[in-house]
Amino acid sequence: MARGTGSAAIERAPSRLQAFRESALVERAAVIAALDAVIDPFSGQGLIAAGLVQGLVVAEDRAGFALEVDRSRAAAYAPVRDAAEAALKAVPGMARVSVILTAEAAPAPAPRTAALSKAAADQGRPKAPVPTDRPAHVRRVLAVASGKGGVGKSTVAVNLAVALSRRGLSVGVLDADVYGPSLPTMLGIAGQPAYEDGAITPHVAHGLKAMSVGLLTRMDDAMIWRGPMASQAITQMLSQTRWGAAEAPLDVLVVDLPPGTGDVQLTLIQKTPLDGAVIVSTPQEAALADARRAHTLFQKVNVPILGLIENMSGDIFGRGGGRAEAERLSIPFLGDLPLDAALRQAGDAGRPLAAADPSGDIAGRFDALAAAAASGLGL
Repeated sequence: MARGTGSAAIERAPSRLQAFRESALVERAAVIAALDAVIDPFSGQGLIAAGLVQGLVVAEDRAGFALEVDRSRAAAYAPVRDAAEAALKAVPGMARVSVILTAEAAPAPAPRTAALSKAAADQGRPKAPVPTDRPAHVRRVLAVASGKGGVGKSTVAVNLAVALSRRGLSVGVLDADVYGPSLPTMLGIAGQPAYEDGAITPHVAHGLKAMSVGLLTRMDDAMIWRGPMASQAITQMLSQTRWGAAEAPLDVLVVDLPPGTGDVQLTLIQKTPLDGAVIVSTPQEAALADARRAHTLFQKVNVPILGLIENMSGDIFGRGGGRAEAERLSIPFLGDLPLDAALRQAGDAGRPLAAADPSGDIAGRFDALAAAAASGLGL
């Protein structure tokens, strides 16, 4: 039952709306529009249309990319880089911008020579790498995924990990979202982890073993990494971190995947024996359409989908879209989580709400999600 009525309720409404606005993320579409408004002096097109923007990263309140141009034109593009930085800084909510001007020599045409056919040459080449083994001393690996950013996937991953730990399981969290690592903030951890006896020693917070690329780089660095570099970083953190020991294996490793369905996600899924995945989405159609793509990706690589979680349920984004989509996809609907400012505030303070308020409604919802996930993983 509401504790306030009339004017008191009206006074609370703006504050809740303001809390939502403060937590809003920079929209990728706004960044792309701003960059395409900056004109390439040689083609007359916007930077996006001209294909000059490489490795675009949009995460929370920051954005960055590499402006790749021919070496002979590097000096001419310096003002363009400055214009692109100014355009990004003008995007609402933008706090940090990184634009790197890179100049490459145009590749010389290779001389034509006689050679074996591709089919014949392939016979002597090593085959594609097979999937790696399960991380040492880890019983189960659970992926938390989303088809797009901004749906609260990382918040769900961290609090779900806490709830799994509350069930008496030993739990680790890997922040594989290399372009927008948020685990250090959400768990209140900092500093480079120790490297001992050929393995990385993860941080421990709120009963969780935690590893993130955010612990290996500066907080304000933009991750201008191509797909292979990002994939290699994730694989290294996954395989070289001391998650457990022979006498005390880790029960479950929760992997917070990068949003989307690109090569980084595909590489990680192919190289890691995932025991299950949960998909996080908000209730509106724009997010659910991307959740379907994530569902398709996991289906194609034969990863069991444990179910879908509807996040930010309420008056702003709506209700029930996640349940309807789960029914349409014939996968379990694991539950819904309301749009609650306390959930964001706890994460910003480095104390996941499932740990900070274990008897509250939100913690109870995560306990139910953890029970369903543990059952799906056979734990």
